[in-house]
Amino acid sequence: QVSNMIFGWLKRRRRERLQAAPFPESWNAILHDNVIHERQLTAEQRARLRRLISVFVAQKNWEGCGGLILTDEIRVTIAAQACLLVVGMSSDIFFDHVFSILVYPHGYIAPNVQVGRAGIVIDGRQPRLGEAWYRGPVILSWSDALAGGRMETPGHNLVLHEFAHQLDMLNGRLVDGTPRLEDNAQLRRWARVMEPEFKRLVEDCRYGRPGFIDCYGATNEAEFFAVLTEAFFEQPVLLQRHHRELYDLLQGYYRLDPAEWTLHAQP
Repeated sequence: QVSNMIFGWLKRRRRERLQAAPFPESWNAILHDNVIHERQLTAEQRARLRRLISVFVAQKNWEGCGGLILTDEIRVTIAAQACLLVVGMSSDIFFDHVFSILVYPHGYIAPNVQVGRAGIVIDGRQPRLGEAWYRGPVILSWSDALAGGRMETPGHNLVLHEFAHQLDMLNGRLVDGTPRLEDNAQLRRWARVMEPEFKRLVEDCRYGRPGFIDCYGATNEAEFFAVLTEAFFEQPVLLQRHHRELYDLLQGYYRLDPAEWTLHAQP
């Protein structure tokens, strides 16, 4: 117990030092070039984002895979997008349960892993762009992470998607599309809005009636939350227009209003 208290105190002190240190100018240039969303934040949010990035980059174990040589550009571009998810929240979230970030140059081949009641089930192999594990690594394709930061395909952002899964995991091992919420009232509202919207998407996709929300979100409730998170940050005006209750729900959770960002202004 005492050792845990000391470890926690040392960890907090290190984070305070990291956040107080000057943000490298070269990192500012990386944000400007590779993370378009950063330009839309308020001055206070931009400052907070930089503090979160400093901790994230320093306290994760980063590994280049498939011959990729890690650089500050890779670390900062990925960290910024992950931290964008939590920059509006009332308390700092450092994704403490994520220990390692594994980065491949492009997509990669991995076992098809499904978590069942008895544990992990591996069924064949398939190409992947990324994956998120509970208390394990987040695995990403660098080319796709960069494309997401630059919004080359609005509505599709690999880092936001995988770290939405990590937010989902803050409750524990169960990944069910319901992240950690503040109180029972918010939990009830979440279920009231999300459950019928998910069922509607499943039906629409099953019968060939695709709408605004990507049908990958119909896979399960966890993917629904991750796909909605991508839409919220990347196509907020359209999400608000077609699914106002979903937009308002995510706005309350993320405490951001990206529909107001000039980045997403509609002609």
